[in-house]
Amino acid sequence: MKPGPAAGTREQPIRVVSTSSLRAPQASQLKVLPPLALYVHVPWCLKKCPYCDFNSHELRGELPEQSYIDALLADLEQALPGIWGRRVASVFIGGGTPSLLSAAAMERLLSGLRAALPLHPYAEVTLEANPGTFEAARFRSYRDLGINRLSLGVQSFDPEKLASLGRVHSADEARRAIEFAQQCFENFNLDMMYALPQQSLAQAGADVEAALAYAPPHISAYHLTLEPNTLFHRHPPPLPDDDIAADMQEAIENRLHDAGYLHYETSAFGKPGYAARHNLNYWEFGDYLGIGAGAHSKISFPGRIVRELRRKQPQAYMESVAGGAHIMERHEIGDSERPFEFMMNALRLTGGFPIALFAERTGMTITSIARELETAERRGLIERDHLRIRPTLRGQRFLNDLLQIFLQQSRTAA
Repeated sequence: MKPGPAAGTREQPIRVVSTSSLRAPQASQLKVLPPLALYVHVPWCLKKCPYCDFNSHELRGELPEQSYIDALLADLEQALPGIWGRRVASVFIGGGTPSLLSAAAMERLLSGLRAALPLHPYAEVTLEANPGTFEAARFRSYRDLGINRLSLGVQSFDPEKLASLGRVHSADEARRAIEFAQQCFENFNLDMMYALPQQSLAQAGADVEAALAYAPPHISAYHLTLEPNTLFHRHPPPLPDDDIAADMQEAIENRLHDAGYLHYETSAFGKPGYAARHNLNYWEFGDYLGIGAGAHSKISFPGRIVRELRRKQPQAYMESVAGGAHIMERHEIGDSERPFEFMMNALRLTGGFPIALFAERTGMTITSIARELETAERRGLIERDHLRIRPTLRGQRFLNDLLQIFLQQSRTAA
């Protein structure tokens, strides 16, 4: 899960809702603010993948990295009053393809972040990277600048499947990038996908075996889905049917379990001690400041929780930051929305969440969703005791059905 960029790229009218008009006297209060993370979005790619619904833009011409970093740091400076004094536990530089940035540009960005923010001494600092942009000297510079976790978008080791996904890298380039990651990064992730066009169960298994050969500390295994506003949605490729895709999912989960990986979130598998801390903060309904074109933020205050969305078009974002007009939308998460938003994240965790976390992150009591929890338990989608709520295996397999229960509560309470 990467909630920085939003789907689509078309600019919408700015909708900034006055927070004072939304703040009700009876709004639930947070006793403790959640952990804070920073997401930095770099929106350019060498080529737009046909399945991608993130806010990414095919690079035409030279990357305007100096102007863009100017904008990122100005964006951060304007956001500081809302997070003043809060320590940042993790940083995720995503995209797009942030590994297009030069070492000099990355140094300027990271120096600016450190100058403005109190980073935790052992902060996890992740960089997303496309194997097609791999250069050993530049990636070594990234490491020396403080990037301590690399996330490689491999997707598949099958040349035909890479071509069907529109990826710009080859299988050999992926292998070279992983071999470098093994040597230079203690912590790295491989993004893999399954249920690819015309993929067989055996081919999906072969991809997993190829990934396991490198013993990565973390693997993300995503089911290819046809998202709106993508080329694949308009022109669907021939995909495996639902039964075969389910068989792939089960086989992948079993194989990774046997290899010693903990399946701790819907699509995330880590060796013990290597869960993605930045992403865990999302799933536990923590706070995150998102800077960059199309980036999302969720920031909590004692009496309110505020979401923001930045302008999506890179040029419009860069031109509007100086005047403070880069915020495309701002709204508060009301009491009626908080339970669903919490559950939408926390129920992705296979181990569920402590009951106390619900009150800590929403400011509401667990009794506010007692009826919905009873419905979910009766349908065999969750199990719970006096300390914890977790999705059952059925709830994991039918997560959308489980979340629908809480979405209906949200709509009724609104």
